Amino acid sequence: MKEITFDHIYNPGHEIGENDLYKHIHFPEMLTRYDSNFLELKKHPTLAEFKEAAHFLREFHQSKGQKHVKFYFPRDTKPTDEFMDYFKREGYESGFNELYSIEPGQFPSIEDNPDIEVKVVTDRELDAYLAFQYREDLEYGEAFANQKVDMHKRNFQNPRLMQLLAFDKGTPAGSVDVIIEDGTAEIDGLMVHESFQKKGIGSRLQQFVMRQFPEKTVILVADGEDTPRLMYQKQNYRCLGFRYEVQKVYE
Repeated sequence: MKEITFDHIYNPGHEIGENDLYKHIHFPEMLTRYDSNFLELKKHPTLAEFKEAAHFLREFHQSKGQKHVKFYFPRDTKPTDEFMDYFKREGYESGFNELYSIEPGQFPSIEDNPDIEVKVVTDRELDAYLAFQYREDLEYGEAFANQKVDMHKRNFQNPRLMQLLAFDKGTPAGSVDVIIEDGTAEIDGLMVHESFQKKGIGSRLQQFVMRQFPEKTVILVADGEDTPRLMYQKQNYRCLGFRYEVQKVYE
């Protein structure tokens, strides 16, 4: 398989424009999903180029009723100090994500726990899956949570996407989506409810993916400044690179 890059990461947004500096990604089905409404920079811009691009995106998003702008910088490229100072002055949030991969046979073995069961979401589990996701998504507001329900329902109909729900003694405790491609299986949205953390549920969700797709490379994106990335490193995932992102939300 060719080198895995951030281009292999699934995003439901649609490319609606491109020039020498950026690609414009837009997701009208869920305007509040910042990760699917952004400009992907193809090269490190000058500050003047960035300001012009930000003005364009701000006006475009305002015309759609959106209150944010978001940008992804090229892979393995950190914004210069000039940019970081500008972001701080202008109220942008900045951070970076890391891309990880693992061959399923390299994932550490985990003892079975009869209390924990992982299931592929079917018609029987769909309502429980949607309710679990809704409770977690409410952290970002009711409008966002409601739009996510519609997105999860669309994903349920997508043959490329598998939804998994983990139960602890019959109670929904964790979930993950798996995007299935020819050579990869992407782990997305791995989540364990705070009441069930430190029970190995996240690891068992991953183990289920490894067993389902033993011939594929498993990939995921982790927040470069959050603790789950340390777990992935201990589980033998390999870091393939990083990508900076910046966003600003307008009141």
